[in-house]
Amino acid sequence: MKKQVVFILMMVFTLVLAACSGGGQTSSGNNTNGGDGGSSSGDSNAPIESFTYASTSDVSGLSPILTNDSVSANVIEHVYETLFSRDPETGEIIPELAVSFENPDDTTWVIKLREGVTFHDGTPFNAEAVKYTFDKLRDPETAAPRASLLEPVDEITVIDELTVEITTIYPYGPFLASLAHANAAIVSPTADQQQDLMKDPVGTGPFKFVSYTPGDEVVLEPNEDYRNGAPQIQRLVFKVVPEVSTAISMLQTGEVDFIDNLPSEQMKRIESLNNVDLLKQDGTAVFYLTFNHSRPENQDEEFRKAVAASIDRDAFVAKLNGLGVRSDSILGSKVFGHDPSKDNGAQAYDLELASELVEKNNYKDRPIKLLTPNRSNFMLMAEIVQAQLAEAGFVVQIDSMEWATFLDTARSGEYDMTFLSWSNLTQDGSEMFYPNLHSDNIGSSNRAQFNNPAFDELVDASRVSIDPAERLQLLDDANAILLEENAAIAMYHGVVTGAVNNQYTGLILEANGKWNVKNITRK
Repeated sequence: MKKQVVFILMMVFTLVLAACSGGGQTSSGNNTNGGDGGSSSGDSNAPIESFTYASTSDVSGLSPILTNDSVSANVIEHVYETLFSRDPETGEIIPELAVSFENPDDTTWVIKLREGVTFHDGTPFNAEAVKYTFDKLRDPETAAPRASLLEPVDEITVIDELTVEITTIYPYGPFLASLAHANAAIVSPTADQQQDLMKDPVGTGPFKFVSYTPGDEVVLEPNEDYRNGAPQIQRLVFKVVPEVSTAISMLQTGEVDFIDNLPSEQMKRIESLNNVDLLKQDGTAVFYLTFNHSRPENQDEEFRKAVAASIDRDAFVAKLNGLGVRSDSILGSKVFGHDPSKDNGAQAYDLELASELVEKNNYKDRPIKLLTPNRSNFMLMAEIVQAQLAEAGFVVQIDSMEWATFLDTARSGEYDMTFLSWSNLTQDGSEMFYPNLHSDNIGSSNRAQFNNPAFDELVDASRVSIDPAERLQLLDDANAILLEENAAIAMYHGVVTGAVNNQYTGLILEANGKWNVKNITRK
């Protein structure tokens, strides 16, 4: 009944997201082949004996159902697959393990599945596997960290071997984006019932699990039966290298082939390596300063305006060595819901105005506790903002702590102001606004304790609409409320970065920070 609506929905998504897409792999083009990492064989079809990625952290586990961190996701996305994915070139949501979908009505999703796919253990991929995975993901007893991806789901029904019907409690616009998330990847029911997928994963992806040595490495091998052809990499290693400076040295010597999330203070060193291609593109992550909105003093509009006017974000972004994008908008250019008019839509830097408001309201008599994790980019933000607020007359004390403690402290509201971030893997604005700023999530993921009924109403409407044009407007209106009230101050939007041995090509690097090496070949 609504096949035409579905087609139009997909086309609008394609046009809107393609307009702001930066493509998959981006190279600075300032390096040449044949550096310290070894020379190219000259045969693009030759097997690659080994390819090593270095991460400063170890995986927390290898099950898409039971994890929710980017380090684990890097491995999971090579072993498992989702029903849908995002085209890294256009940003369009496209079928992966699915082949098509239709909406007979606003709350029904009939999904046709790919034929002839098997899990690495020989179990057939089918509608039963989809139902098994999604039922377990949303089962409260599982306590899945990202069960919220399927929060709107009412029932999952197997129609036939290759057709699954999913009904939602209410219309849910970001549903396909949720199904493209790594934590919605499909697991082998047989394997899940026989072994611990956190240590021994089984998916349908281009690589198969070989071994995991905690604190050291995860090793994968090619899936020789992969439908699109086996990867050329014969041994894919995810190596734990705690110090990023050590990882860069290993990249230079050829012990490591790829690193990502390049630190701004190391960019000049990385750019000088003659065996490395630098990858860079605008990303979906946003880093922002916000208030503990549950405190009465922070509900003072002039106080928030004075803070916003004190902060010279241009000066801060200039210190990021090209690894940050300046925009007032809470939704960045790679996120569905972004409107370019909001890039300059918030309170501008105005030290004179800020000083006047501080003096008028005696804000200098109200010491501010500025909470921050002790990570380098957050500490840089904290130190610069502390100095800028002091220049306007505020008295600010930085309270820094390690990441896990920071998250608990922010959640419990033990601060005045804090820095938060969101990587937004779904690339959908409502999936930024709902978990982080909707009143439903105060006490959990809404660490800002923000509570605005008008904002909530707009975000709720953006979630239940399946009309992309309507959703764009709703998200833009919600964004406007945040900017008008100085409820959150966007410090910068992230730039996705990587450095890869320049004898290789084909690495896929996406705006949301995801990457994949299944298509890598020698140059």
